[in-house]
Amino acid sequence: MASSTEGLVPITRASLARYYDKYPAPAISEDVTRLTAELRSLSDNLLEELPLTPGEQLVAEEADRNPPHKVDENLWKNREHIEEILYLLDKSHLSKLEDADIDKFAEDLQVPLQRALKTLEAFQSKNSDFVFNTVMTYMPQDFRGTLIRQQRERSERNRQALVDALVNSGGSIHDRYALLWSQQMERRRQLAQLGSAQGVYKTVVKYLVGVPQVLLDFIKQINDDQGPMEEQRQRYGPSLYSLTKMVLSIRFFLLLSSGRAEKRKMQKDQLSVIQQAVQIYTSELEKFIEFIRVVFVNSPFFISAEDAGAVESRHSDDYKETVVPPGKTHEVILTVDTVNSYIAWDFSLTQGTLSLGQDIGFHVEYVNPSGNVTLILPYRRYDSDQGNFCTILTGSYKLVWDNSYSTFLKKYLKYKVDAVPPVDPPEPVTETI
Repeated sequence: MASSTEGLVPITRASLARYYDKYPAPAISEDVTRLTAELRSLSDNLLEELPLTPGEQLVAEEADRNPPHKVDENLWKNREHIEEILYLLDKSHLSKLEDADIDKFAEDLQVPLQRALKTLEAFQSKNSDFVFNTVMTYMPQDFRGTLIRQQRERSERNRQALVDALVNSGGSIHDRYALLWSQQMERRRQLAQLGSAQGVYKTVVKYLVGVPQVLLDFIKQINDDQGPMEEQRQRYGPSLYSLTKMVLSIRFFLLLSSGRAEKRKMQKDQLSVIQQAVQIYTSELEKFIEFIRVVFVNSPFFISAEDAGAVESRHSDDYKETVVPPGKTHEVILTVDTVNSYIAWDFSLTQGTLSLGQDIGFHVEYVNPSGNVTLILPYRRYDSDQGNFCTILTGSYKLVWDNSYSTFLKKYLKYKVDAVPPVDPPEPVTETI
């Protein structure tokens, strides 16, 4: 599976430090710290008038804590806080302000926040695709690689369905992001399992051809607190942490103002602070995302099969050839250990047979541990075929090429078959999320 690709060095914290030296962290505007402190002071003034509600208490406790240590968790937190602010900026949550155009105020804040949210969402989505597509460069370029890609797409649709169900059942923005982060950590755990050939990847990993050992060693440590990625957190985390604090301070002040609107309306100077804070925050966040995007796509831990010199091995011709005598059959048994695996095949009769205009029968059976046979794919005659189906039972599947109807002609068969395991484990069946 792994290869010792010449010229590649182990991806350690020290090696990443040398890479990150090329990309010094951009300076964050001093206005970030200043406006964050000013908003916190304004929030403290509001707290003198009324005690915190339970909902406000949760946000206050988060504001008092340090931001998460992981870079990607901070990015998810920024998304969550932006959405919470947009929710608060809805007309139904804003009080009537004296001598102020509330619609204009809300629009001035919503437009840059919505733009920043879309930028952040696109960055995370592209990164996820980039990681998966890099792994896929090592997969066989045939039906197996196609099925694994299709399974990944189905898994992402299933994850999105869980999110949609939560929203439709009345789940909060916080509940939705807790689920999204849980799903993200599951992706990360699976990536680490790929490096160790464990978990759901213990069988998928057999398809990886020519993967550099340094890459496998690195992704085994992808979630470690003191692993190679700690260097990225130390270099770029502080800038992002300051932005996480800032967006949370904006959210906290708007939340408190909304809850105390009947006793105290926001003044023009407070509105000015909020507008400045949103403009600075969104501008700095977008600059940070663009910077980290460049760092990410050029990172040394993204080694494609082409870079590793493993492209040709992905296209190795592992078809088998056999002759099926007249009156005989040829059988292949595939064992499935995990439901939702795919039985897949690709076969054709070779030139010598086709010149005679002949075909061959083909069907698929399931054989249970007691030896009882269930027909899965009905008998039909083909000169070639490619197909697959998703299994709902573990056990043995028998693929049968049938030339029993022929009296004189033998058939020259070329075929490739496999049991392609699921990329994700089966989702547990639950009534609630």
